[in-house]
Amino acid sequence: QVQLVESGGGLVQAGGSLRLSCTASGNPRSIKAICWYRQNPGKSRDLVARITSAGTTNYADSVKGRFTMSRDMVKNTAYLQMNSLKPEDTAVYFCNARYQLASTTYESDAWGRGTQVTVSS
Repeated sequence: QVQLVESGGGLVQAGGSLRLSCTASGNPRSIKAICWYRQNPGKSRDLVARITSAGTTNYADSVKGRFTMSRDMVKNTAYLQMNSLKPEDTAVYFCNARYQLASTTYESDAWGRGTQVTVSS
C-alpha cells in the first residue's frame, strides 16, 4: 500500500543542520500522517515530529524550536529540517506513515528502514 524511503542523514558538527527526506510510494494519497522517530541501539524508538494530512505539526519537547517538518505533496515527500543539532540528537531516524488501506476503513502503518544522523561534539 505505502512504502517509505528516508534519506539525508549524515555526519555533522554540533550546531550544524541537516534535512531529512521521507519519500512515499504506492498509494501516498492514503496517508493520514507522517511521523519521524529516532532510536539508538538498545533504546526505545521515540517520536520526534509529526505532520498530518491537513499540514499541522507537532514536535517532541526536546526538538521544539530546532526541528521543523514540512511536506511537498507533488513530490510525495515529507522533510525534517534539523537545526542547531546537538550530540544527543545522534540516532537512526525513521519515517512512519499512518495510512488507510485501499477499499477499507482500516488504517495501518508503514516504516522506512532508517537513516543515520551523527552529531559530533
